[in-house]
Amino acid sequence: MILAHKIALDPNDAQETYFRKAAGTARFAYNWALTEWQRQYDAWKADPTGSKPSDPALRKQLNAMKREQFPWMLEVTKNAPQMAIIHLGQAFKNFWNGHADYPTFKKKGRHDRFTLSNDQFAIQGHKVRMPHIGWVRLREPLRFLGRVIEGTVSRTADRWFLSVTVEIPDPPRIRRENQAVVGVDLGVSALATLSTGEKVVGPKAYAAAQAKLRRLQQHFSRQMEVAKARAGLQPGQPIPKGMHIPWSKNMVKTQRRLARLHAQIVNIRADVLHKLTTDLVARFDVMAIEDLHVAGMLKNHKLARAIADMGFGEFRRQLEYKAAQRGKTVVVVSRWYPSSKICSACGYRMAQMPLSVREWTCPACGMHHDRDINAAINLQTVAESSMGGCPSVLA
Repeated sequence: MILAHKIALDPNDAQETYFRKAAGTARFAYNWALTEWQRQYDAWKADPTGSKPSDPALRKQLNAMKREQFPWMLEVTKNAPQMAIIHLGQAFKNFWNGHADYPTFKKKGRHDRFTLSNDQFAIQGHKVRMPHIGWVRLREPLRFLGRVIEGTVSRTADRWFLSVTVEIPDPPRIRRENQAVVGVDLGVSALATLSTGEKVVGPKAYAAAQAKLRRLQQHFSRQMEVAKARAGLQPGQPIPKGMHIPWSKNMVKTQRRLARLHAQIVNIRADVLHKLTTDLVARFDVMAIEDLHVAGMLKNHKLARAIADMGFGEFRRQLEYKAAQRGKTVVVVSRWYPSSKICSACGYRMAQMPLSVREWTCPACGMHHDRDINAAINLQTVAESSMGGCPSVLA
């Protein structure tokens, strides 16, 4: 089993400068390789007698030319550009296999990271040794014991992190005589409602920080208007393409505060989702969820912000990979299955069920339902039926 442990780094000024250089080198190599890949592929289509582009060939090509054309690359570890091109090759493989979109160029500020192979760094307790800069302090030691595969240094807001990928033995798979099955209904008022009747309220981290975000954004907007006036632009005038607006030190501070707040929102949401999915996988053998069309749900402008704040897609991703690691099963029910409209007691189906209806009484059997619990019970029923060989409503 392969796991990654993301650890906060505590670099000094010189080490942070090196991280920025290495991340910039990796980003440049990735974008250069993507441009060259597209050019060579177009040439191969025009003349199929040539060779197709590949990441080993591009790495060899870059090595042959970097000393003359890109001598600044020699200031950082060779792993930074080489691993970036390897990742580009993997991105193309994922695209060809239908698992990802076509690779796109990486932008400064959004993709500040570089990767080291396992022979380029070593961890000892609360410190890690890296090429060119020596030992860097870690906020905590590595949690996993196993074969280290690679490490990725990345920046989030103004903090740097090391994500260490480790291969560890698979955990023992506990086989119960009677498999425990649960239905999980995701929602906005409650992040997850289980067929057992439990409800997990989402953190709503973005909603809680919205007022502070608005104040900081307004403050930054006023600072930007002052900077534009200093550059000779009129109030409200858009910045012409290619024109550089110098930022003041206070603008940089405000931008950092905004980045930290966004990072805090992401961390709060991820913490709740990890705890929830880990608990589900530990308690149940089969988990039924609905195949939600999140992109379509986000088109509802009244609920889009609340839906995005819950992280439905991330919940499914975490649940599926954790279940696979532990030998558990995730049953994905079709998005067209009317789990909220069907009475879990008698099977009667309501013709209409607006979102405003949170509780309802079945006109056939008189059973009173909580909308979310009823939907979760129906999902559990579908999972139990699929185990018996009735997959008609599975995604």
